Amino acid sequence: MKNPILVHLLFLANGIFVLGCFTTPLFAQDVEKIENLLHVIDSQQRLNEDQQRQIEDQQKQLNTQRQLLLDFQRQLESLVKDGEKKDIPVAAEKPAAQPVVAASKVPPPVENVITSGGGERAKLSLSGFVNRMVMVADDGQDTDAYYVDNDNAESRINLVGTVSTTNDLTIGSRIELTIAPNKSGVVNQENQADNNDVFDQRWAEVSLDSKRFGKLSLGKGDTASMNTAASDLSGTVVIAYATITDTAGGLLFRQKDTGILTDVSIFNAFANFDGLNRRNRVRYDSPAFYGFRLGTTAISDDRYDGAVRWGGQGYGFKAVASAAIANTNQVDADYQYDGSLSILHEDTGLNLTLSGGTLERDFQRDPYSIYAKAGWLHRFFSYGVTAFAVDYTQTMYLPTDGDEGYSIGAAVVQPFDEFGTEIYALYRYHTLDRDDEPEVEDINIVTVGARVKF
Repeated sequence: MKNPILVHLLFLANGIFVLGCFTTPLFAQDVEKIENLLHVIDSQQRLNEDQQRQIEDQQKQLNTQRQLLLDFQRQLESLVKDGEKKDIPVAAEKPAAQPVVAASKVPPPVENVITSGGGERAKLSLSGFVNRMVMVADDGQDTDAYYVDNDNAESRINLVGTVSTTNDLTIGSRIELTIAPNKSGVVNQENQADNNDVFDQRWAEVSLDSKRFGKLSLGKGDTASMNTAASDLSGTVVIAYATITDTAGGLLFRQKDTGILTDVSIFNAFANFDGLNRRNRVRYDSPAFYGFRLGTTAISDDRYDGAVRWGGQGYGFKAVASAAIANTNQVDADYQYDGSLSILHEDTGLNLTLSGGTLERDFQRDPYSIYAKAGWLHRFFSYGVTAFAVDYTQTMYLPTDGDEGYSIGAAVVQPFDEFGTEIYALYRYHTLDRDDEPEVEDINIVTVGARVKF
């Protein structure tokens, strides 16, 4: 009989052998599956990491775009506020054209704004220009060259402060200074380098400006009647407009027989009676109504004036006009009247300007002046519209009842818009007929110059 222990041992060994035969291939297959699964998991993890990096990059781009949108929104809000302060009209509310006066008397528009110390609502603008020229004058005996500042538009610096209190009301301030050595309207044969008027105060005023109620100004500045004889659309006012004495007003006439200089200057013989100039005053200007604006000024020494201005555009034309009456309170003089009209045909550039004025005198005939200009605007070059003009001036009974003055001029102005620069040239002839005094020589002048704005 077999040993039972040995039988069990043999049976157990046989079972282990059989189990090993079956389990060995199954275990190898599981290991391969596990390795494949781990590979898949590793690939998925790398893919997730790549997607996470892409998401982070996209988030950065979104943050950048969000910041750009916020900056744009701030700029848009700033432009809207500035538009409200400047009263920029919407397209559906096209305003009537405003009257245009001689550009030589009006500071150029200013876009750059610098920091102001008047608070968060305050803005300060700085502008100005330098306007220099060479003037060659022939007085019938001598020909001299004068190196001068152009008195048609003397060199200046202009500071304008504004504070918008509401959408309707703006508080304003303005200081404008002349820095113009050797002014063309002052020099003469006896003083070719006059430096007495180098620095002068043109404006020093405060104002309240309401869209509904008009503008009230207090301080030194233009009177309401100033430039009402100088409406001009010719584009040549930097060197030629109704006040012809600004170019060479100081030059003296010579006697024909002896060649001696008289005490009569171009300024004495020609005038356009253009308002009460620039004074310390209180001035009111109404809001525009169908292109019309009214103005009035109260000045010391019981002087005052009233003016009306108009501007319109349509049917291919642009037009401006103005008129004024002023109490000058001069000795032996009463009221002064003046007016002007300028029309421009926009397609052809042809334009016509007319001006006139007179002064009531007590003990002599009332002196008067008429002025006419024909002009042409044409764009020969891309950098600016060229302006041509010829004009005629007649002034009667100045400086005495027996005097008659005549002047003819021709001017050309070429602007360079991108550079804020104009170059110009002028020829002007002056003659004075005198009944009771010795005859005088004619005066001819030629000027060339340039104005550079800032």
